[in-house]
Amino acid sequence: MGEVDPAVAGWPARGRTRAVVLVLHGGAERGTGTVPPWKLAYVRMVPIARALHRAGRKDGVEVRLLRNRRYGWNAPAEDPVGDARWALDRIREDHPGLPVVLVGHSMGARVALRVADDPAVRGVCALAPWTPRGEPVDAVAGKSVLVVHGTRDRMTSPAESHAYAERAADVAARVARFEIANEGHAMLRRARVWTRLTVAFTLDLLAGDDGGTLRGAWAASGPDRLRIPV
Repeated sequence: MGEVDPAVAGWPARGRTRAVVLVLHGGAERGTGTVPPWKLAYVRMVPIARALHRAGRKDGVEVRLLRNRRYGWNAPAEDPVGDARWALDRIREDHPGLPVVLVGHSMGARVALRVADDPAVRGVCALAPWTPRGEPVDAVAGKSVLVVHGTRDRMTSPAESHAYAERAADVAARVARFEIANEGHAMLRRARVWTRLTVAFTLDLLAGDDGGTLRGAWAASGPDRLRIPV
């Protein structure tokens, strides 16, 4: 029996689909077990996917939440990278030519940053990203990137995400990075802030209106733009 494909949950646009958001969940450095729908890393992204849909459906935004075949990154295989590219291919088949925004948490953010070189991708919202030292930035060339990290994160490194943002700023169309005070990796203490920034970034790229949430971020000077407190 062949290996099954990844799973995708979807929330359709209202009326004609004009853009798609692909949401990617976290995982672990290693792990070949399957990802059931009750896995915490996956469940954590459901409220964000639903919030994105509520905010964007009237503008024709469809939201898809990918559930990976395996839980781990599993270098050198990098299993979730292949899953994300599979999901992007499915979006292209269903909606050829439409723009895509990637939203990922933890390992999912690393995956999103890796597959941002897909021609459909407009930008990446990386939440508490796992960006180890030396993580390549070539894939975000010409894209918009928003990085959001909690100052008390002990699972992924805020210092490393800052270093990534500095490198990415040399190639990306624009980069901003928010630091959420007193927040850890699970995005639970200040969940509304994570959701607000994610929705604003997505609507800015796909509908041209973020409600003014990010206007100051994009206008900030280079160093300040990568350490915006919230």
